[in-house]
Amino acid sequence: MLHYKTYIKGDKHPWVTFIHGAGGSSSVWFKQIKEFRKAHNVLLLDLRGHGRSERGRWKKGDSFREVADDVVEVMDKLGIGSSHMIGMSLGTIVAQTLAERHPDRVKSLILGGAVIGLDIRTKLLLWAGNTFKRFVPYMLLYKLFAYIIMPKKEHEESRLAFVNQAKKMCQKEFVKWFSLTKLINPYLARLQSTTTGVPTLFLMGEEDYLFIPPVEEVVRRSKKFRLITIRNSGHVCNIDQPDAFNRHSIRYIREMESAQERSLNFGSRLSG
Repeated sequence: MLHYKTYIKGDKHPWVTFIHGAGGSSSVWFKQIKEFRKAHNVLLLDLRGHGRSERGRWKKGDSFREVADDVVEVMDKLGIGSSHMIGMSLGTIVAQTLAERHPDRVKSLILGGAVIGLDIRTKLLLWAGNTFKRFVPYMLLYKLFAYIIMPKKEHEESRLAFVNQAKKMCQKEFVKWFSLTKLINPYLARLQSTTTGVPTLFLMGEEDYLFIPPVEEVVRRSKKFRLITIRNSGHVCNIDQPDAFNRHSIRYIREMESAQERSLNFGSRLSG
């Protein structure tokens, strides 16, 4: 079972589940908790091998599917039928995988710093990481990736937050997580086609130069997807610009809840 923490507002309030990226932990959402717990039930969890969750959960052949099922296991234990999912970075792949495998458990997706496609630069970066991951200390690789993805001084707080959390991992866990990226591009392409029915908001920092172009392309192709670009922000926009991230996310959740309520009321009138 993953380590988790909840903030309960009440039965009438929607659940929001936060899924961090690789190398992070639930603590990266420290700038979201205060605002979200005012009108939502909040679930924070540490993905396998991260934070305070147990190590050694991996079995041969495990993929993002099993990582997503870990989240559902926690939801089942807590009796959470469905939840809005907020993911960051590689956590957006976990959130989308969960939506694909368990669409009834996901009310909406809010994907920050979304990883939905890789350009030649990102592919080269991942190739280098997969080539040297067993020989180079994982923190050296992680720091290198952090500087490439979040290069500016304005990204320093985000960069340090993830680097400091990554120190709690071990080499073996890092290798397992990094191995998931080997076949990531065809997997991501399929995810985009199978989750088009789930209301999705992309929140991307305008300086997230590696990952924003694929998101812009996907949003152009689907009416269910929406993109908001956050100014003066890099890859980890929930830390770089927390006020904007919180405002847009909460507004979107409120909109989705209102739409669901209208749909239920309409259905009740028809059946009546």
